[in-house]
Amino acid sequence: MDPLAHTLFGAVLAETGLKRRTALATATLVIGANLPDVDALAMFHGSDTALHLRRGWTHGVLALVLFPFLLTGGMILADRLHTRWRARNAIQRSDIHPIRRTLSIEPKWLLILSFLSVWSHPLLDWLNTYGIRLFMPFDETWYYGDTLFIIDPWFWLLTGAMVVFARSTTWLGISGWLLLGSALSVLVFSTSMVPLMAKILWGTGILIIALIRYFWYGKLATRPMTNSLVIATLLYVAIMLVGSRLTVRHAKMHLANQGIEIHEAMSRPLPARPLLRNGIAVSETHYYRFRLNWLIPDSFELRGDPVSKTEPNPLVDIALNTPELKGFRNWIRYPVYEVKKVKSGWRVYIHDLRYSAPNQNSPSGIGMAIVDLDQNRQVRTVQVF
Repeated sequence: MDPLAHTLFGAVLAETGLKRRTALATATLVIGANLPDVDALAMFHGSDTALHLRRGWTHGVLALVLFPFLLTGGMILADRLHTRWRARNAIQRSDIHPIRRTLSIEPKWLLILSFLSVWSHPLLDWLNTYGIRLFMPFDETWYYGDTLFIIDPWFWLLTGAMVVFARSTTWLGISGWLLLGSALSVLVFSTSMVPLMAKILWGTGILIIALIRYFWYGKLATRPMTNSLVIATLLYVAIMLVGSRLTVRHAKMHLANQGIEIHEAMSRPLPARPLLRNGIAVSETHYYRFRLNWLIPDSFELRGDPVSKTEPNPLVDIALNTPELKGFRNWIRYPVYEVKKVKSGWRVYIHDLRYSAPNQNSPSGIGMAIVDLDQNRQVRTVQVF
């Protein structure tokens, strides 16, 4: 999931009552919810390096055991340094009561919250189609939940509402939430992938949150409302998970009725459209791209012609084995290869069918690599998208 989703989920955990267990609970939960994404720094070294490292070591079981202890130690150290700094300033001001706090540091609870927040990260990441290598560094197998689009506005709306109701107590906080809500609304409204009805529902949801905050804040019990929204969020994720599993079942059934034996299929969620799925079904010889509304099994339809599964030819092998594609080669899930003769030699297109379609010669997002070979079959240029 995106960093905002992880941050909001960490804040939501705090608002369920966990923030009252120890000082720095909210900070611990929010930082821990984002901590495995430290591997995003690999982006500065290039997109293929990022693919090679992303959702690997820092999302694997070894890091997920070590990170909570490191986070707990870091929070305790930060608290001690801050306490000393406050005490030193208080002495200089002759302040008799330099530090006032309602909660003290509880190392046991900091560790529990660190584990909870850090482990929430791979759980959310598993929900989308990008994949996660949960057992790194011992096993590089990718696992996919195929449940939520990597940026899910309804997840933002539900988790954001909880935090707004619980934490928008100052004008600075209110201004911050207004700014964030406006920015997200611009993103939702300006994206062509989001249908009109979803944009209307999003705008309505933002308006309802604002009205409740303005007219009823302080009159409603925050804790029950927060818990209700937590349940609603979990129910939404559960429904999306069921939808993805039903999508796979319906697709296999329809293709079996056409005499096509499918041994694997995936459901690909679409942005802001909970009922609609694209997907890929895999037979021994072909990929079948499809779309359906998982509540209406008969809505199944194939998208384009079947795509042949072919083994890499010598030119594709040269392209795949170039060092610049180390990460991409390890990450692709449903590979499709195209080789075209050009004036200077050959151009090899490598698609991951999850995100890039054959005959798509210009990139439109992620899941595609282009390798140019000269007449001597030497790699000239490599582009990863």
